[in-house]
Amino acid sequence: MMARAHIIVTGLVQGVFFRFNTVQKAQELNVYGLVRNLRDGRVEIICEGAEGSVNKLVEWSKKGPEGAYVKNAHITWEQYTGDFETFEIAY
Repeated sequence: MMARAHIIVTGLVQGVFFRFNTVQKAQELNVYGLVRNLRDGRVEIICEGAEGSVNKLVEWSKKGPEGAYVKNAHITWEQYTGDFETFEIAY
């Protein structure tokens, strides 16, 4: 089963290599999509892939990398689209 999640992460999540580490974790899990900083200090993640792998990235995003402090990760489950072929940082 394929899944898609849209995650908005709040807390101390910019300036701590959150995006870089998200890309590494997504590639490790074979998940596709993007991660980007938002102007208000939050981080946005859109990810697609096998349901179990997407769930693992969702759970990881609730903690983030070492040095991050995640206050909240708001997850919205969306319909899988197959729009992505890689996982990358969007600017």
